[in-house]
Amino acid sequence: MQLTHLGLPVRDERRSLRFYGEYFGFDPSGARRYGDGTVIVRDAAGFDLALHPVRGGTGPLPEFLHFGFRLSGPAAVRALLDRLTADGVEIVEHFEEPGHVSFKCLDPDGHRVEAYWEPPVPD
Repeated sequence: MQLTHLGLPVRDERRSLRFYGEYFGFDPSGARRYGDGTVIVRDAAGFDLALHPVRGGTGPLPEFLHFGFRLSGPAAVRALLDRLTADGVEIVEHFEEPGHVSFKCLDPDGHRVEAYWEPPVPD
């Protein structure tokens, strides 16, 4: 069994499409809009992000609530962190330990998004 999509409430789906396209590999050119206003965008691995417009705010959300993207290695995590920081995206956590590199940032609606690397777990 595999997790294949995530639905998020958003205030401005265009802004969220740009964010997830720019930093997390989703392809806005293939986004599909549905009758209820939801926009679904897919990444190269086939994961669907369903962005559903809501009026008003989307929070406050508990600080532990987040979702994450596993990157190919520590350098990829650091490079994405550098890009987000340079673009003024708020970084709320950052860890550098042997065998674990990660950070969490806030998307345009305040959802916590983690980018991380850990070595594979041995079988």
